[in-house]
Amino acid sequence: MIVTLLTDYGRDDDFVGVCHGVIRRIHPEIQIVDITHGIRRYAVRQGALVLRNTLPYMPVGVHLGVVDPQVGTERRGVALRTGDGRILVGPDNGLLSLAWERCGGVELAVDVTRSEHRLEPVSSTFHGRDIFAPVAANLAAGAELADAGDPLDPVALATVDVPQPRVEDGVVVAHVLVVDRFGNVSLNVDHDGMAGTGITLGGTIEIDAFGEHYLAKYAQTFADVKPGELIIYEDAYRTLAVAINRGDAAATIGLAPDAEVRLRPR
Repeated sequence: MIVTLLTDYGRDDDFVGVCHGVIRRIHPEIQIVDITHGIRRYAVRQGALVLRNTLPYMPVGVHLGVVDPQVGTERRGVALRTGDGRILVGPDNGLLSLAWERCGGVELAVDVTRSEHRLEPVSSTFHGRDIFAPVAANLAAGAELADAGDPLDPVALATVDVPQPRVEDGVVVAHVLVVDRFGNVSLNVDHDGMAGTGITLGGTIEIDAFGEHYLAKYAQTFADVKPGELIIYEDAYRTLAVAINRGDAAATIGLAPDAEVRLRPR
């Protein structure tokens, strides 16, 4: 069985390597896939979105996520099984919630804060190493989920809120969800959210952000516009995104997560 990792640890410190080591000491033959360790520090919602978007492309296995600004507090550590057979492990702060919704809901959940699988002594600041990694490794090695912690009602699990788009007089009011390293800006609008707005592929869209107005082409790929021009396109996860061909749309327009943008046909 595979173990995947998603964290905000970055690659400059020893955190990721130590978690790999803990997992392999328990299950030496396990295959580990690093989804990313580049989640913005403490950005629980960004981690939840990336986990939701990427898990459908991963083999069914144990999926460990750690973006944990409340580490050391009374927040729970959890492990749960989804409807499609995946096991998710991480802090109970909403990080796992979008993924379990995408993967068929929660069939069984346990509180692993005091799991028999955890390492002792438990650091108050590194639960990724001392709780989540050993729990994930033991579950991947065949340990029963029900024995990994105390029973937990799935209704009690924390969830993360994602802003919803709306349409006002033919204008799509959207919000920035994620900005990637290229400066491409993912919005909370999918293909169905464009219905009835008059925004069509190949057309020109006016982007209104912070009172400034920009024109972009609604196209399929970056090559459909000249270098330096704005484009709106459907990204790899089938949501609308704003980009500049060979440029940085987020920096140019001044967009960051939660910023509101308005889209209208021209």
